[in-house]
Amino acid sequence: MSIKTIILAAGQGTRMRSSRPKVLHEIANKPLLQHVHETSLSLDNNTVFIIYGHGGETVKQSLSQLDATWIEQKQQLGTGHAVQQAIHHVEDGDTVLILYGDVPLLKASTLQTLLKKVSATSLALLTVTLDDPTGYGRIVRDKDHAVIKIVEQKDANEVELQISEGNTGILACKGKQLKNWLSRLSNNNAQNEYYLTDIIEMAVDDGLTIETTQADSQDEVLGVNNRSQLAHLERVYQLQQAEMLMEKGVTLRDPNRTDVRGEFAALGQDIDVDINVIFEGVNRIGSYVKIGPNCLIKNATIADGVEILANSVIEDAVVGADSRIGPFARLRPQAELADHVHIGNFVEIKKSTVASGSKINHLSYIGDSEIGSKVNVGAGTITCNYDGVNKFKTIIEDGAFIGSDTQLVAPVTVGKNATIGAGSTITKDTPAEQLTLSRVKQVSVASWQRPVKLAETVPDSSLHSLHPCKSEKE
Repeated sequence: MSIKTIILAAGQGTRMRSSRPKVLHEIANKPLLQHVHETSLSLDNNTVFIIYGHGGETVKQSLSQLDATWIEQKQQLGTGHAVQQAIHHVEDGDTVLILYGDVPLLKASTLQTLLKKVSATSLALLTVTLDDPTGYGRIVRDKDHAVIKIVEQKDANEVELQISEGNTGILACKGKQLKNWLSRLSNNNAQNEYYLTDIIEMAVDDGLTIETTQADSQDEVLGVNNRSQLAHLERVYQLQQAEMLMEKGVTLRDPNRTDVRGEFAALGQDIDVDINVIFEGVNRIGSYVKIGPNCLIKNATIADGVEILANSVIEDAVVGADSRIGPFARLRPQAELADHVHIGNFVEIKKSTVASGSKINHLSYIGDSEIGSKVNVGAGTITCNYDGVNKFKTIIEDGAFIGSDTQLVAPVTVGKNATIGAGSTITKDTPAEQLTLSRVKQVSVASWQRPVKLAETVPDSSLHSLHPCKSEKE
């Protein structure tokens, strides 16, 4: 079966009250339209067409990487008119699937069920039963429960408005029939638009059966029209991701306070995740990893046995087995830590390698550096890697001990098992096995007087004006 999927993404989304096109608003850091596109691509033998609106070049430019043919709807004259823009790409024997760019949580399994109901004698329609179907077109059935038409809310009478089964707009049919129905559409309705829903009544008149199916949940077919609905579907999506993680053996201290805004290339066993942890991009997490509260993990590779303490950020970095990070640590892009490395509070690592067994535990910045094994970097140490124009490398060889409050002015190499005295500014390579320090001579001045603030001279006559709340007795 050859599928042609037409995704309607031309709506202005005025209720979003945003300069950004509606379909570019995001759930889990991914545009709504991209969610829909990715779901459609999971279908076999499928070609995707995206209908975007006049002035919607931003949509096309922002998502130009999508595997789809982009077609502009220059005038927004309704959903039927939008589908007409792509109909010349459809062959008679194709199965055409109509989707919407603002319905992000639709599942591939639901679409597969829908497509199985399409034949030369049937049109497949996805419906939803709602306690409050306000805003939805109503599914009108006859006494035998067969669908006979869809009535848009603005055109519905009092009896039709009581119907709880609504139209999601998502349907599938054969290309030959769709071409015929689109050519017969009229805009004689309350909105003067060409409704795609009118083809349902045409199909019934032509003797076709309208086969319906529903999704597993209402949320799966909900569209986004305002910020409240966007926030609701974000939480629905995040709870789905949390369920997925727990099914794979991850402990989440609170599933409602974990956000997944990407994917996992690997997940080990017995991972423990505390509250308010955000996963972004593509992450690889090993076994027996423990992640404390309020951490951001983005495009990271975390090996087995790692402990990440509270309020740490790890981005585009690698952490070796049995290492400990944080609290309040930041690993920036191209930070690569070997096994048994300790990175402590308020330590920042950027574009640096740290070999096995080394420790940088307090208030330090390490950038553009190579740190050997079993190195101890004292509190307040920084690598001065940037001269305002160029970056330079610092090399600290195995076993070195860097005293607190040391500045290593790159390019510089600290030799193997060298010791740097606290408070030093190192501008030259230091030899192995030796103590190097740079300090000015300490001086105490016995005659020195601490400065005091000069007293202001205030005339007596002005005291009351300066202190209006003070009495004469004071």
